[in-house]
Amino acid sequence: MAIDYGFKVVGRTRMEKCTFNEAKRLVRQLVAAKGFPDDEFALAQKLLWAFVELGEAADTYKKGESWDIVNEELIDVIFYVLDFIGLVEKTQGIQVDVDHLFLEKWRQNMNRPEQYGQKRDIGYYE
Repeated sequence: MAIDYGFKVVGRTRMEKCTFNEAKRLVRQLVAAKGFPDDEFALAQKLLWAFVELGEAADTYKKGESWDIVNEELIDVIFYVLDFIGLVEKTQGIQVDVDHLFLEKWRQNMNRPEQYGQKRDIGYYE
């Protein structure tokens, strides 16, 4: 079975540009190819793993690990979130345009007041 990695070739250069929707498709392709849980019962598990990966990112940052390692953990969070959204589409029969949702949320946040949502300055913890 040929795998479509979603890369476009322009001339002799491989372009690795990816939208959220394309990334969602690639993650769902990975889930199928590697045999990860892929039914409605796995929905909560996907969110749980996203939180676990976020905790790992915070831990690697706190320990002073390289940015490459911190960023890799953050990408894992994105993988699980996109997997969750794709699984919602599959199990609930809906389509989620992640690119559109991202831009709509960005616009909403841009129209909010400066430092919205912060009731007080929590300072820094040692």
